[in-house]
Amino acid sequence: MKKLIIIIFLALTATLHISASGPKYIFYFIGDGMGFGAVSAAQVYNRVALGNPVPLTMMRLPVASAAFTHSASSPVTDSAAAGTALASGHKTGNGMLGVTPDTASVTSVATMLKKNGYGIGIVTSVAPDDATPGAFFAHQPSRAMYYEIGCDAASSGFDFISGGNLRGLKKPDGSPTDLLQVFEDNKVAVVRGVDGLATARFSKVLLLDTDSADVKIPHTIDSVAGHLTLPVMTKACLDHLLANSPDRFFMMVEGGSIDHAAHANDAATAVMETLNFDEALSVVYDFYMQHPDETLIVVTADHETGGMILANRVMHYDTHPELLQYVTMSKEAFSDYCKSMYRSRMVFTWDDMKRMLTDEMGLYSHIPVSESDDAALRKKFETMFDLRNSLADEASLYASFNQFAVEVFDLINRAAGIGWSTGDHSGTVVPVFAAGVGAYLFGHVLDNTEIPVKILQTVGLKF
Repeated sequence: MKKLIIIIFLALTATLHISASGPKYIFYFIGDGMGFGAVSAAQVYNRVALGNPVPLTMMRLPVASAAFTHSASSPVTDSAAAGTALASGHKTGNGMLGVTPDTASVTSVATMLKKNGYGIGIVTSVAPDDATPGAFFAHQPSRAMYYEIGCDAASSGFDFISGGNLRGLKKPDGSPTDLLQVFEDNKVAVVRGVDGLATARFSKVLLLDTDSADVKIPHTIDSVAGHLTLPVMTKACLDHLLANSPDRFFMMVEGGSIDHAAHANDAATAVMETLNFDEALSVVYDFYMQHPDETLIVVTADHETGGMILANRVMHYDTHPELLQYVTMSKEAFSDYCKSMYRSRMVFTWDDMKRMLTDEMGLYSHIPVSESDDAALRKKFETMFDLRNSLADEASLYASFNQFAVEVFDLINRAAGIGWSTGDHSGTVVPVFAAGVGAYLFGHVLDNTEIPVKILQTVGLKF
Protein backbone atom coordinates (compact mmCIF):
# COMPACT_ATOMS: atom_id res chain seq x y z
CA MET A 1 0.00 0.00 0.00
CA LYS A 2 2.84 2.36 0.92
CA LYS A 3 4.54 1.61 -2.41
CA LEU A 4 1.30 2.35 -4.28
CA ILE A 5 0.93 5.72 -2.50
CA ILE A 6 4.50 6.65 -3.46
CA ILE A 7 3.86 5.71 -7.10
CA ILE A 8 0.66 7.80 -7.18
CA PHE A 9 2.47 10.73 -5.53
CA LEU A 10 5.28 10.58 -8.09
CA ALA A 11 2.79 10.41 -10.95
CA LEU A 12 0.89 13.42 -9.62
CA THR A 13 4.13 15.32 -9.13
CA ALA A 14 5.16 14.60 -12.72
CA THR A 15 1.75 15.74 -13.99
CA LEU A 16 1.92 18.97 -12.00
CA HIS A 17 5.42 19.61 -13.30
CA ILE A 18 4.30 19.21 -16.92
CA SER A 19 1.32 21.49 -16.33
CA ALA A 20 3.47 24.10 -14.58
CA SER A 21 5.93 24.13 -17.50
CA GLY A 22 3.41 25.94 -19.66
CA PRO A 23 1.81 25.10 -22.99
CA LYS A 24 3.42 22.56 -25.28
CA TYR A 25 1.49 23.85 -28.28
CA ILE A 26 1.18 27.58 -28.99
CA PHE A 27 -0.96 29.07 -31.76
CA TYR A 28 -0.64 32.78 -32.58
CA PHE A 29 -3.27 34.03 -35.05
CA ILE A 30 -2.91 37.51 -36.56
CA GLY A 31 -5.66 38.96 -38.74
CA ASP A 32 -3.91 41.60 -40.82
CA GLY A 33 -6.06 44.74 -40.73
CA MET A 34 -8.76 42.91 -38.73
CA GLY A 35 -10.32 45.48 -36.45
CA PHE A 36 -13.49 45.23 -34.43
CA GLY A 37 -15.47 46.40 -37.47
CA ALA A 38 -14.38 43.44 -39.59
CA VAL A 39 -15.05 41.01 -36.74
CA SER A 40 -18.47 42.54 -36.06
CA ALA A 41 -19.50 42.46 -39.72
CA ALA A 42 -18.35 38.85 -40.07
CA GLN A 43 -20.23 37.84 -36.93
CA VAL A 44 -23.47 39.48 -38.08
CA TYR A 45 -23.06 37.86 -41.51
CA ASN A 46 -22.41 34.52 -39.81
CA ARG A 47 -25.64 34.85 -37.84
CA VAL A 48 -27.97 36.49 -40.35
CA ALA A 49 -26.77 35.30 -43.78
CA LEU A 50 -25.46 31.86 -42.81
CA GLY A 51 -28.09 31.28 -40.14
CA ASN A 52 -25.46 30.09 -37.69
CA PRO A 53 -26.52 30.53 -34.04
CA VAL A 54 -22.97 29.67 -32.89
CA PRO A 55 -20.63 32.69 -32.84
CA LEU A 56 -17.34 32.79 -34.72
CA THR A 57 -14.64 30.57 -33.24
CA MET A 58 -12.54 33.55 -32.16
CA MET A 59 -15.51 35.01 -30.30
CA ARG A 60 -16.00 31.75 -28.39
CA LEU A 61 -12.55 31.88 -26.85
CA PRO A 62 -13.04 32.56 -23.11
CA VAL A 63 -10.69 35.54 -22.79
CA ALA A 64 -11.30 38.77 -24.74
CA SER A 65 -9.62 42.16 -24.59
CA ALA A 66 -8.01 44.77 -26.85
CA ALA A 67 -4.57 46.06 -27.82
CA PHE A 68 -3.04 49.40 -28.80
CA THR A 69 -1.06 49.32 -32.05
CA HIS A 70 0.92 52.59 -32.42
CA SER A 71 4.46 52.34 -33.77
CA ALA A 72 7.61 54.16 -32.66
CA SER A 73 7.16 56.67 -35.48
CA SER A 74 3.39 57.21 -35.68
CA PRO A 75 0.04 56.72 -33.90
CA VAL A 76 -0.94 54.80 -37.06
CA THR A 77 1.32 51.79 -37.60
CA ASP A 78 2.13 49.87 -40.72
CA SER A 79 2.37 46.07 -40.80
CA ALA A 80 6.16 45.96 -40.50
CA ALA A 81 6.28 47.94 -37.26
CA ALA A 82 3.19 46.18 -35.88
CA GLY A 83 4.52 42.78 -36.89
CA THR A 84 7.81 43.55 -35.16
CA ALA A 85 5.95 44.53 -31.99
CA LEU A 86 3.81 41.38 -32.06
CA ALA A 87 6.81 39.17 -32.79
CA SER A 88 9.48 40.66 -30.54
CA GLY A 89 7.90 42.97 -27.98
CA HIS A 90 9.75 45.99 -29.44
CA LYS A 91 8.36 49.14 -31.01
CA THR A 92 10.01 50.26 -34.23
CA GLY A 93 9.44 52.74 -37.01
CA ASN A 94 6.97 52.17 -39.82
CA GLY A 95 8.53 50.15 -42.62
CA MET A 96 11.19 48.56 -40.42
CA LEU A 97 11.24 44.82 -39.86
CA GLY A 98 12.71 42.90 -36.93
CA VAL A 99 14.90 45.80 -35.84
CA THR A 100 14.71 48.75 -33.44
CA PRO A 101 14.44 52.31 -34.79
CA ASP A 102 18.26 52.47 -34.78
CA THR A 103 18.36 49.17 -36.80
CA ALA A 104 19.56 46.88 -33.98
CA SER A 105 18.22 43.35 -34.51
CA VAL A 106 15.58 42.07 -32.10
CA THR A 107 14.70 38.46 -31.31
CA SER A 108 11.24 37.13 -32.12
CA VAL A 109 9.11 34.88 -29.95
CA ALA A 110 9.43 32.22 -32.66
CA THR A 111 13.23 32.35 -32.59
CA MET A 112 13.25 32.21 -28.79
CA LEU A 113 11.04 29.15 -28.80
CA LYS A 114 13.07 27.53 -31.57
CA LYS A 115 16.19 27.88 -29.42
CA ASN A 116 14.30 26.16 -26.61
CA GLY A 117 13.32 23.10 -28.59
CA TYR A 118 10.00 24.10 -30.15
CA GLY A 119 9.12 23.30 -33.74
CA ILE A 120 8.15 26.47 -35.63
CA GLY A 121 5.56 27.06 -38.34
CA ILE A 122 4.74 30.36 -40.11
CA VAL A 123 1.66 30.53 -42.35
CA THR A 124 0.18 33.45 -44.31
CA SER A 125 -2.31 33.99 -47.12
CA VAL A 126 0.01 36.58 -48.68
CA ALA A 127 3.73 36.45 -49.48
CA PRO A 128 5.96 34.68 -46.92
CA ASP A 129 8.39 37.59 -47.27
CA ASP A 130 5.64 40.12 -46.47
CA ALA A 131 5.82 42.28 -43.36
CA THR A 132 3.93 40.27 -40.75
CA PRO A 133 5.43 36.83 -41.41
CA GLY A 134 8.82 38.43 -42.01
CA ALA A 135 8.77 40.00 -38.56
CA PHE A 136 9.16 36.53 -37.04
CA PHE A 137 12.45 35.70 -38.81
CA ALA A 138 13.85 38.78 -40.61
CA HIS A 139 16.01 41.70 -39.51
CA GLN A 140 15.99 44.40 -42.19
CA PRO A 141 15.74 48.20 -42.10
CA SER A 142 13.10 48.11 -44.86
CA ARG A 143 10.18 45.75 -45.44
CA ALA A 144 10.82 46.18 -49.18
CA MET A 145 14.11 44.26 -49.01
CA TYR A 146 12.41 41.09 -50.20
CA TYR A 147 15.49 39.16 -51.27
CA GLU A 148 17.19 39.77 -47.92
CA ILE A 149 13.99 38.86 -46.05
CA GLY A 150 13.79 35.64 -48.06
CA CYS A 151 17.40 34.84 -47.17
CA ASP A 152 16.54 35.38 -43.50
CA ALA A 153 13.65 32.92 -43.89
CA ALA A 154 15.94 30.34 -45.46
CA SER A 155 18.47 30.57 -42.62
CA SER A 156 15.91 30.81 -39.80
CA GLY A 157 15.86 27.07 -39.12
CA PHE A 158 12.05 27.17 -38.95
CA ASP A 159 10.36 23.88 -39.78
CA PHE A 160 7.50 25.10 -41.98
CA ILE A 161 6.84 28.38 -43.80
CA SER A 162 3.93 28.82 -46.18
CA GLY A 163 2.31 31.57 -48.23
CA GLY A 164 1.45 32.71 -51.73
CA ASN A 165 4.71 33.43 -53.51
CA LEU A 166 8.06 35.04 -52.76
CA ARG A 167 8.66 38.57 -53.99
CA GLY A 168 12.41 38.12 -53.64
CA LEU A 169 12.65 35.68 -56.55
CA LYS A 170 13.16 38.63 -58.92
CA LYS A 171 15.38 41.68 -58.86
CA PRO A 172 13.87 45.15 -59.43
CA ASP A 173 14.80 44.84 -63.13
CA GLY A 174 12.86 41.56 -63.43
CA SER A 175 15.86 39.25 -63.65
CA PRO A 176 15.92 36.21 -61.33
CA THR A 177 17.77 36.09 -58.02
CA ASP A 178 19.44 33.03 -56.51
CA LEU A 179 16.91 32.89 -53.64
CA LEU A 180 15.73 29.37 -54.44
CA GLN A 181 19.33 28.20 -54.30
CA VAL A 182 19.69 29.90 -50.90
CA PHE A 183 16.80 27.79 -49.60
CA GLU A 184 18.38 24.69 -51.14
CA ASP A 185 21.73 25.48 -49.50
CA ASN A 186 19.95 25.77 -46.14
CA LYS A 187 18.27 22.39 -46.72
CA VAL A 188 14.77 23.84 -47.05
CA ALA A 189 12.55 22.11 -49.59
CA VAL A 190 10.55 24.54 -51.75
CA VAL A 191 7.30 22.93 -52.92
CA ARG A 192 4.15 24.16 -54.65
CA GLY A 193 0.78 22.92 -53.42
CA VAL A 194 0.14 20.43 -50.62
CA ASP A 195 0.74 17.50 -52.96
CA GLY A 196 4.36 18.60 -53.16
CA LEU A 197 4.85 18.00 -49.43
CA ALA A 198 4.91 14.23 -49.97
CA THR A 199 8.02 14.53 -52.14
CA ALA A 200 9.86 17.19 -50.10
CA ARG A 201 13.58 16.37 -49.94
CA PHE A 202 14.16 17.97 -46.54
CA SER A 203 12.31 18.06 -43.23
CA LYS A 204 12.19 21.86 -43.40
CA VAL A 205 9.68 23.11 -45.95
CA LEU A 206 8.64 26.28 -47.77
CA LEU A 207 5.15 25.66 -49.15
CA LEU A 208 4.07 28.08 -51.90
CA ASP A 209 0.90 28.41 -53.95
CA THR A 210 0.39 26.32 -57.06
CA ASP A 211 0.47 29.41 -59.31
CA SER A 212 3.27 31.97 -59.25
CA ALA A 213 1.24 34.69 -61.00
CA ASP A 214 0.43 36.57 -57.77
CA VAL A 215 2.22 36.95 -54.46
CA LYS A 216 -0.95 36.25 -52.49
CA ILE A 217 -3.36 33.35 -52.76
CA PRO A 218 -6.66 34.30 -54.47
CA HIS A 219 -9.35 35.98 -52.42
CA THR A 220 -11.82 33.57 -50.82
CA ILE A 221 -14.78 35.26 -52.51
CA ASP A 222 -13.30 34.67 -55.99
CA SER A 223 -13.30 30.88 -55.44
CA VAL A 224 -10.40 30.15 -57.80
CA ALA A 225 -9.97 26.38 -57.91
CA GLY A 226 -6.62 24.65 -57.52
CA HIS A 227 -5.01 27.19 -55.19
CA LEU A 228 -3.97 26.96 -51.57
CA THR A 229 -6.31 28.35 -48.91
CA LEU A 230 -5.50 29.53 -45.40
CA PRO A 231 -7.34 26.61 -43.69
CA VAL A 232 -5.53 24.12 -45.94
CA MET A 233 -2.13 25.67 -45.20
CA THR A 234 -2.92 25.75 -41.48
CA LYS A 235 -3.81 22.04 -41.51
CA ALA A 236 -0.67 21.24 -43.54
CA CYS A 237 1.50 23.14 -41.05
CA LEU A 238 -0.15 21.45 -38.06
CA ASP A 239 0.35 18.01 -39.61
CA HIS A 240 3.99 18.80 -40.44
CA LEU A 241 4.77 19.96 -36.91
CA LEU A 242 3.00 16.98 -35.36
CA ALA A 243 5.13 14.70 -37.54
CA ASN A 244 8.43 16.49 -37.00
CA SER A 245 8.14 18.12 -33.58
CA PRO A 246 5.28 16.37 -31.78
CA ASP A 247 6.37 17.24 -28.24
CA ARG A 248 6.09 21.04 -28.58
CA PHE A 249 5.65 23.58 -31.31
CA PHE A 250 4.65 27.17 -32.14
CA MET A 251 2.55 28.32 -35.10
CA MET A 252 1.89 31.84 -36.35
CA VAL A 253 -0.98 32.07 -38.82
CA GLU A 254 -1.72 35.35 -40.62
CA GLY A 255 -4.92 36.21 -42.46
CA GLY A 256 -3.13 38.69 -44.71
CA SER A 257 -5.89 39.21 -47.27
CA ILE A 258 -8.26 40.85 -44.78
CA ASP A 259 -5.97 43.85 -45.05
CA HIS A 260 -5.99 43.82 -48.87
CA ALA A 261 -9.80 43.83 -48.90
CA ALA A 262 -10.06 46.60 -46.32
CA HIS A 263 -7.56 48.79 -48.20
CA ALA A 264 -9.93 48.43 -51.16
CA ASN A 265 -12.97 49.27 -48.98
CA ASP A 266 -14.43 46.00 -50.25
CA ALA A 267 -16.87 44.90 -47.54
CA ALA A 268 -17.88 41.57 -49.08
CA THR A 269 -14.28 40.43 -49.53
CA ALA A 270 -13.27 41.67 -46.06
CA VAL A 271 -16.09 39.67 -44.46
CA MET A 272 -15.26 36.52 -46.46
CA GLU A 273 -11.56 36.80 -45.59
CA THR A 274 -12.40 37.24 -41.90
CA LEU A 275 -14.63 34.15 -42.04
CA ASN A 276 -11.84 32.26 -43.82
CA PHE A 277 -9.38 33.32 -41.12
CA ASP A 278 -11.84 32.07 -38.50
CA GLU A 279 -12.15 28.78 -40.39
CA ALA A 280 -8.36 28.38 -40.20
CA LEU A 281 -8.62 29.09 -36.47
CA SER A 282 -11.22 26.33 -36.14
CA VAL A 283 -8.63 23.84 -37.43
CA VAL A 284 -6.40 24.46 -34.42
CA TYR A 285 -9.37 24.97 -32.08
CA ASP A 286 -10.32 21.33 -32.73
CA PHE A 287 -6.75 20.39 -31.78
CA TYR A 288 -7.01 22.57 -28.65
CA MET A 289 -10.19 20.78 -27.58
CA GLN A 290 -8.24 17.53 -27.66
CA HIS A 291 -5.30 19.03 -25.72
CA PRO A 292 -6.84 21.77 -23.52
CA ASP A 293 -4.25 21.46 -20.76
CA GLU A 294 -1.29 21.65 -23.15
CA THR A 295 -2.33 24.37 -25.60
CA LEU A 296 -2.44 28.17 -25.80
CA ILE A 297 -4.29 30.08 -28.53
CA VAL A 298 -3.89 33.85 -28.95
CA VAL A 299 -5.78 35.77 -31.65
CA THR A 300 -5.22 39.43 -32.48
CA ALA A 301 -4.54 41.87 -35.33
CA ASP A 302 -1.52 43.92 -36.29
CA HIS A 303 -3.69 46.99 -36.87
CA GLU A 304 -7.10 48.03 -38.17
CA THR A 305 -7.51 48.90 -41.85
CA GLY A 306 -10.10 51.11 -43.50
CA GLY A 307 -11.86 52.39 -40.41
CA MET A 308 -14.51 49.74 -41.14
CA ILE A 309 -17.72 50.00 -39.12
CA LEU A 310 -21.11 48.36 -39.13
CA ALA A 311 -22.94 51.62 -39.88
CA ASN A 312 -23.10 54.44 -42.41
CA ARG A 313 -24.97 57.70 -43.05
CA VAL A 314 -27.42 56.01 -45.41
CA MET A 315 -28.73 53.17 -43.23
CA HIS A 316 -28.77 55.10 -39.93
CA TYR A 317 -30.02 52.60 -37.28
CA ASP A 318 -30.01 49.65 -39.66
CA THR A 319 -27.46 47.48 -41.44
CA HIS A 320 -27.67 44.53 -43.82
CA PRO A 321 -24.37 42.63 -44.15
CA GLU A 322 -26.40 39.63 -45.34
CA LEU A 323 -26.68 41.38 -48.74
CA LEU A 324 -22.97 40.71 -49.21
CA GLN A 325 -23.73 37.02 -49.84
CA TYR A 326 -24.86 37.91 -53.37
CA VAL A 327 -21.51 39.44 -54.30
CA THR A 328 -19.41 36.75 -55.99
CA MET A 329 -16.31 38.74 -56.99
CA SER A 330 -13.77 40.85 -55.15
CA LYS A 331 -13.42 44.49 -56.10
CA GLU A 332 -10.01 43.63 -57.49
CA ALA A 333 -11.36 40.82 -59.72
CA PHE A 334 -14.33 42.90 -60.87
CA SER A 335 -12.12 45.85 -61.74
CA ASP A 336 -9.78 43.57 -63.71
CA TYR A 337 -12.82 42.17 -65.53
CA CYS A 338 -13.95 45.68 -66.47
CA LYS A 339 -10.45 46.62 -67.66
CA SER A 340 -10.27 43.50 -69.82
CA MET A 341 -13.62 44.41 -71.38
CA TYR A 342 -12.34 47.90 -72.13
CA ARG A 343 -9.05 46.71 -73.61
CA SER A 344 -10.71 44.09 -75.80
CA ARG A 345 -12.30 46.90 -77.85
CA MET A 346 -15.39 44.72 -78.22
CA VAL A 347 -18.82 46.33 -78.04
CA PHE A 348 -20.37 45.98 -74.57
CA THR A 349 -23.72 47.59 -73.93
CA TRP A 350 -25.18 48.81 -70.68
CA ASP A 351 -27.66 45.93 -70.88
CA ASP A 352 -24.73 43.47 -71.01
CA MET A 353 -23.19 45.02 -67.91
CA LYS A 354 -26.52 45.26 -66.11
CA ARG A 355 -27.03 41.50 -66.57
CA MET A 356 -23.56 40.89 -65.17
CA LEU A 357 -24.25 43.14 -62.16
CA THR A 358 -27.49 41.26 -61.55
CA ASP A 359 -26.04 37.76 -61.87
CA GLU A 360 -22.63 38.23 -60.22
CA MET A 361 -22.95 41.22 -57.88
CA GLY A 362 -26.55 40.89 -56.66
CA LEU A 363 -27.48 44.39 -57.80
CA TYR A 364 -31.06 44.90 -58.99
CA SER A 365 -31.97 41.30 -57.97
CA HIS A 366 -31.18 41.43 -54.22
CA ILE A 367 -29.37 44.68 -53.57
CA PRO A 368 -31.72 47.60 -54.27
CA VAL A 369 -30.68 50.18 -56.88
CA SER A 370 -32.53 53.49 -56.94
CA GLU A 371 -33.17 55.46 -60.13
CA SER A 372 -30.44 57.94 -59.22
CA ASP A 373 -27.97 55.11 -58.46
CA ASP A 374 -28.87 53.42 -61.75
CA ALA A 375 -28.24 56.66 -63.64
CA ALA A 376 -24.88 57.15 -61.88
CA LEU A 377 -23.79 53.58 -62.67
CA ARG A 378 -24.78 53.92 -66.31
CA LYS A 379 -22.94 57.21 -66.66
CA LYS A 380 -19.75 55.72 -65.21
CA PHE A 381 -20.08 52.69 -67.49
CA GLU A 382 -20.55 54.78 -70.60
CA THR A 383 -17.63 57.00 -69.63
CA MET A 384 -15.43 53.92 -69.19
CA PHE A 385 -16.20 52.68 -72.71
CA ASP A 386 -15.97 56.06 -74.38
CA LEU A 387 -12.54 55.84 -76.03
CA ARG A 388 -12.19 59.62 -75.78
CA ASN A 389 -11.81 59.24 -72.03
CA SER A 390 -8.86 57.66 -70.24
CA LEU A 391 -9.34 55.09 -67.51
CA ALA A 392 -8.61 57.10 -64.37
CA ASP A 393 -7.97 54.47 -61.70
CA GLU A 394 -8.38 54.85 -57.96
CA ALA A 395 -5.42 53.24 -56.22
CA SER A 396 -5.25 51.40 -52.91
CA LEU A 397 -2.06 50.12 -51.32
CA TYR A 398 -2.17 46.82 -53.23
CA ALA A 399 -4.34 47.40 -56.31
CA SER A 400 -5.96 50.00 -58.53
CA PHE A 401 -9.63 50.11 -59.51
CA ASN A 402 -11.39 51.76 -62.42
CA GLN A 403 -14.01 54.32 -61.51
CA PHE A 404 -16.92 52.11 -62.55
CA ALA A 405 -15.82 49.38 -60.11
CA VAL A 406 -15.45 52.02 -57.40
CA GLU A 407 -19.04 53.18 -58.04
CA VAL A 408 -20.37 49.59 -57.93
CA PHE A 409 -18.70 48.73 -54.64
CA ASP A 410 -19.60 52.06 -53.04
CA LEU A 411 -23.23 51.22 -53.80
CA ILE A 412 -22.84 47.72 -52.31
CA ASN A 413 -21.27 49.16 -49.15
CA ARG A 414 -24.06 51.71 -48.75
CA ALA A 415 -26.81 49.11 -49.19
CA ALA A 416 -25.16 46.70 -46.75
CA GLY A 417 -24.76 49.44 -44.14
CA ILE A 418 -20.95 49.26 -44.05
CA GLY A 419 -18.98 52.46 -43.49
CA TRP A 420 -15.32 53.27 -44.17
CA SER A 421 -13.26 56.24 -42.99
CA THR A 422 -10.05 55.64 -44.95
CA GLY A 423 -8.35 53.49 -47.56
CA ASP A 424 -5.35 53.09 -45.28
CA HIS A 425 -4.72 51.94 -41.73
CA SER A 426 -6.29 53.51 -38.67
CA GLY A 427 -4.96 53.90 -35.14
CA THR A 428 -7.89 52.28 -33.35
CA VAL A 429 -7.42 49.42 -30.89
CA VAL A 430 -7.72 45.85 -32.17
CA PRO A 431 -9.26 42.73 -30.61
CA VAL A 432 -7.40 40.13 -28.56
CA PHE A 433 -8.87 36.69 -27.87
CA ALA A 434 -7.23 33.81 -25.99
CA ALA A 435 -7.85 30.29 -24.72
CA GLY A 436 -5.87 27.61 -22.95
CA VAL A 437 -2.83 27.56 -20.70
CA GLY A 438 -2.00 31.10 -19.55
CA ALA A 439 -4.91 32.69 -21.42
CA TYR A 440 -5.78 34.78 -18.34
CA LEU A 441 -2.61 36.83 -18.98
CA PHE A 442 -4.34 38.42 -21.98
CA GLY A 443 -7.51 39.43 -20.17
CA HIS A 444 -6.88 43.18 -19.93
CA VAL A 445 -6.17 46.00 -22.40
CA LEU A 446 -2.64 45.55 -23.70
CA ASP A 447 -0.02 47.27 -25.76
CA ASN A 448 0.83 45.04 -28.72
CA THR A 449 4.41 44.68 -27.41
CA GLU A 450 3.08 42.88 -24.33
CA ILE A 451 1.55 40.00 -26.27
CA PRO A 452 4.76 38.12 -27.23
CA VAL A 453 6.20 38.83 -23.79
CA LYS A 454 3.21 37.13 -22.17
CA ILE A 455 3.38 34.21 -24.60
CA LEU A 456 6.96 33.57 -23.47
CA GLN A 457 5.90 34.09 -19.85
CA THR A 458 3.58 31.09 -20.15
CA VAL A 459 6.60 28.84 -20.80
CA GLY A 460 8.89 30.56 -18.28
CA LEU A 461 11.01 32.47 -20.82
CA LYS A 462 11.95 36.13 -21.27
CA PHE A 463 13.34 38.09 -24.20
